[in-house]
Amino acid sequence: MSLMRRLLNPWLKAVEKRRMARATPQGLRRALEQQSRLFFRGPRGMQRKWVTIGGIDCLELTCPGAQRARVLFYIHGGGFVFGSPATHQAMAASLAQRLGAVAVLPRYRLAPEAPYPAAPDDVRAAWEGLVAGGVNPDDVVLGGDSAGGALAFGLVASLCAEKAALPGAVFGFSPLTDLTHSGDSFRTNAQADVVLPAERAGELAGLFLRGASAQEPRVSPLYGDFHGAPPAWVTVGDTEILLDDARRLVARMTDHAVAAELHVAHDLPHVWPFFHNILPEARATLDRLAIWIKRQQGWASES
Repeated sequence: MSLMRRLLNPWLKAVEKRRMARATPQGLRRALEQQSRLFFRGPRGMQRKWVTIGGIDCLELTCPGAQRARVLFYIHGGGFVFGSPATHQAMAASLAQRLGAVAVLPRYRLAPEAPYPAAPDDVRAAWEGLVAGGVNPDDVVLGGDSAGGALAFGLVASLCAEKAALPGAVFGFSPLTDLTHSGDSFRTNAQADVVLPAERAGELAGLFLRGASAQEPRVSPLYGDFHGAPPAWVTVGDTEILLDDARRLVARMTDHAVAAELHVAHDLPHVWPFFHNILPEARATLDRLAIWIKRQQGWASES
């Protein structure tokens, strides 16, 4: 265990979990935006540009050596109520740099101002715009964290159901997969999770769903059909309340004959790759994921 991890978990539990439990959606947005500017920087030479894809504003990130034929389509997390491409740009760019890919992050609408189905609709529109613009779906790797993981795997479930074009691979960091919050870890890890307050999950979900079914596969992919889905890679911490969300999603995908991998890390905080600038374990996770993606996509042998 690195020294930084020993320091990070107590700090998160003392500061971040308290803020998560008390702040309004607007307060959560301000806090994450400020933190991302202060603590998280992208790779040297990273270029950022706002583009419109499928009618959706998207942040395009390009690092030196990126190949435009390789696309990382990344969906940020934040409980459907906070977060933005800007808050997650450093992490996404760091992964894209490892892949030699261009990163595209859609700015989907947030609750409570824009409840369900705004977020999955926006993500789907950006995906369709990307493909309509000439990008080969096989050359796209789709991923997301937390609620962004729900949207990423929910998009895959929708595409499978419609027998539509699919990305080459999909991954998730600590994905939220079940808005009914029925996993045992929601209770057994409630005190151990240093970031997410289990007692507030229902409130945030309510702001987003506004009466829609919590079992809607587009945002609760645990209830989706993944027959025909691309290979999947999921990681989660063993102290997270979302541990069983990840476990059960991978089990369901495996039951549907998908090549799905689950990687459970010990005592790491929710979406720890976010801390890649300061946490060695975060950089190691990005390294392992990049190796898996390159193997799946055949990018390792390309120049």
